[in-house]
Amino acid sequence: MGKKLTIYMIDGTEYGPRIAEIGNWVGKAFYSSRTSISKFINRPEFDNPGIYCLKSNSENDAYQEKVYIGEAENIRKRIKQHLQNSKKEFVEMIFFISKDDLLTKTQIKYIEARLVQLSIEAKSAEIENGNNPSIPTLHEADISDMEYFLDQIKLILPVMGFKFLISITVKQSEEISQTKSESQIFKINTNKIKANLYINNQGFIVVKGSKAKKELSKSITSTYIKLRAKLIETKILEDKGEFFEFVEDTVFSSSSAASNMILGRNSNGLTSWVTEDGIPLKEIE
Repeated sequence: MGKKLTIYMIDGTEYGPRIAEIGNWVGKAFYSSRTSISKFINRPEFDNPGIYCLKSNSENDAYQEKVYIGEAENIRKRIKQHLQNSKKEFVEMIFFISKDDLLTKTQIKYIEARLVQLSIEAKSAEIENGNNPSIPTLHEADISDMEYFLDQIKLILPVMGFKFLISITVKQSEEISQTKSESQIFKINTNKIKANLYINNQGFIVVKGSKAKKELSKSITSTYIKLRAKLIETKILEDKGEFFEFVEDTVFSSSSAASNMILGRNSNGLTSWVTEDGIPLKEIE
């Protein structure tokens, strides 16, 4: 079932602050670049309690973004503190509030803790939070409400350019296992390297247990050097001596990105990945 997402550009420009809402959801999201915060920080919504995320450029070559996740009883006061902190050089921010003003302190802390937990599991960004906050105790009905609230946050974040919850591995479930078993499997087989791949709506998935060449070609682009570093740092690639091995089903945005990581060089995934019968991916898609 589809959902209607409404985005309102506060100052009518493509780079300015904006508000996002989903259908009948009681929540509301506010996004701004650091340079545009002054344009709407005096809005009354900033007085609300909520959860916020600050994005900055990562100094770690393995990641494209660094994210800090926090909560506050008054968003304006907390954001102003971050703006005055010379060590918190964030470039974008987004925060979420409840339109009915019914979010309690414990509920906010629950969402914050779950966001940190999910972001660490996703392995997509450098998470700046020094500690992984413990998840507070809530009644069963409140947990259900907060998980629904969290589901809407997860939908809005990537639309606003925050992709730290988009996992680079596939979280196994009964539904995922069914999809995997029904998917066409593609292979790369060399003398030493064997790898399998399937495709789903998350992307091109290299199957757990696939092997990858350890050495990278000198001609491989910097993008893939960083991607390899990320896979090693997040322990998705495990050193097996002569080769690396994928310890989880791993998501790639293209078939070529997947084949480059397997072969250690620039390659065309549409021809590198073939079926059991030797038919290349380009003839199947």
